[in-house]
Amino acid sequence: MKVANSYIFDVKPYVPGKPIEEVKRELKLKSVIKLASNENPYPPSPKVLAALAKSAKDINRYPDGGCFALRGVLAKHLKVKAEQLIFGNGSDEIIVLAVKAFVGQGDEVVMAKPSFLVYSIASRLVGAKIHEVPLKNFRYDLEGMKAKLNKKTKIVFIGNPDNPAGTYINVKETESFMKAVSQDTLVFFDEAYFEFVQAKDYPDTLALMKKYPNIITTRTFSKIYALAGLRIGYGIAQPEIVDILNRLREPFNINSMAQTAALAALSDQKYYRGIIQETQEQRQYFYDCLGSMGLKYEVSFTNFILIRVNNASQTSAALLKKGVIVRDMTVWGLSDYIRVSIGTVSENRRFIKALREVL
Repeated sequence: MKVANSYIFDVKPYVPGKPIEEVKRELKLKSVIKLASNENPYPPSPKVLAALAKSAKDINRYPDGGCFALRGVLAKHLKVKAEQLIFGNGSDEIIVLAVKAFVGQGDEVVMAKPSFLVYSIASRLVGAKIHEVPLKNFRYDLEGMKAKLNKKTKIVFIGNPDNPAGTYINVKETESFMKAVSQDTLVFFDEAYFEFVQAKDYPDTLALMKKYPNIITTRTFSKIYALAGLRIGYGIAQPEIVDILNRLREPFNINSMAQTAALAALSDQKYYRGIIQETQEQRQYFYDCLGSMGLKYEVSFTNFILIRVNNASQTSAALLKKGVIVRDMTVWGLSDYIRVSIGTVSENRRFIKALREVL
């Protein structure tokens, strides 16, 4: 339509990984595994499932728009003030809210390339000028990003660890970068995978907020907490930033079941530590198998691995016919790579077997 803003037509919609049931229907397969969307392959904690069953009878009522109970427990868990938290329909919503709140047409946004596609999509939808700084050896080129900063820069996006690379920036690199950024520029740390990081030099961005009030950090219950289907993420920032974002947030954006599940998940850290341990072991299994096959991969600090193949589209299509869904990275500009989520023991073995056959 002619009335639509012209820059909207520059946006390529986000294409999620295919659902299992869709692949079964299309290819007439009885058994399909999905290793494309970085989901937790295990169900949520038994405490979560019990809490959901108990609370289901109340879904005729609107949820608590302020997430009061969850806000209090999460604030204590993170050791931050309750007013520093904002909740979103996945952390994606907070990305969109931040762009709407702080970026206008003609303003500038800095991000890595490739990186999480929603950064670019949200920025293009408000008519922003985007500076995409290519990764160097699949790590952030922070010096290159510094060179793009100016008075028009409103937001810098940093995925830490990053999707799809799986790499992270350390404490020293983070501090050095923050010193170069104007306090008028929001530095957005997307830490969707931070629970999987087992590195002593991983930065504590929540502590850094005291020194740099222009930091906002987002995390999610979709990954380690296995609540992807309920869509709940959260942001941590100074109360002034949270207040601005809340003015744009739609009422009741977090449904009651999601709030209940998140509360119960926080109460069972032991269960999720077990999943983290299992993920580490299976990640090493991937490394060993890929190494024996002579395939290059990027060392990951997440629950997924970026693997180099001859042709990503052909390889992912061939795997799909075998009932294995992986992520073809061509749309990210990585035509020789697939991204594979770490699944259960049996899923991972099935993937490796299928990959050997395909290659």
